[in-house]
Amino acid sequence: MEHYKQEFIEFMVDCKALKFGDFVLKSGRRSPFFMNAGSYVTGGQLRRLGEYYARAIHEKYGDEFDILFGPAYKGIPLSVAAAIAYSEIYGREVRYCSNRKEAKDHGDAGILLGSSLQDGDRVVMIEDVTTSGKSIEETYPILTAQANVEVRGLMVSLNRMEKGPGGKGSALEEIRERYGIEAHAIVTMDEVVEHLYNKPYKGQVYIDDSLKAAIDEYYGVYGAGR
Repeated sequence: MEHYKQEFIEFMVDCKALKFGDFVLKSGRRSPFFMNAGSYVTGGQLRRLGEYYARAIHEKYGDEFDILFGPAYKGIPLSVAAAIAYSEIYGREVRYCSNRKEAKDHGDAGILLGSSLQDGDRVVMIEDVTTSGKSIEETYPILTAQANVEVRGLMVSLNRMEKGPGGKGSALEEIRERYGIEAHAIVTMDEVVEHLYNKPYKGQVYIDDSLKAAIDEYYGVYGAGR
């Protein structure tokens, strides 16, 4: 596993963005882990988060894109932080763009924040985590309605590796099939388990035998692509 992925897993734990225990998700599923990008709240945390996104995006897409698009609302700071980090790490200026939940009819009018979209723009979408693909379903038509853009793909922070709403592959796999775009994550849940299982981190074992069994049981019901 790449070193930056190991660092990112520990970063998620430090920021309490990734938690372990017993959680009820919006879907109604009971999960032994929970991911919440809303836990990144300081300047330093957002700077590092942007760096991890930038490294993963560069690894998967190189410089073959022009726009980082973050769906409202959580995707807005993600796209901004990643665009800043991409400039600092790779010396290339990319634009950021996000959507508004409601179109603005005065001043900086329209449905978009940040850069406008132009014909021929190559877009990489950024999200925190995708379970159902609902956000993509809402924002993909917005992107393609603004200009003749090429959506290169999607980058999320964590691939939960569970069945999407179609019930066959994972949510990321269903996005690939439905929209014909690449869909990747900085890390997968399997990589999280590999890095933390029975390995103390700052004096604590986050995934012990009991939690590992709970994760395996969860994936026995909801898992995809393991």
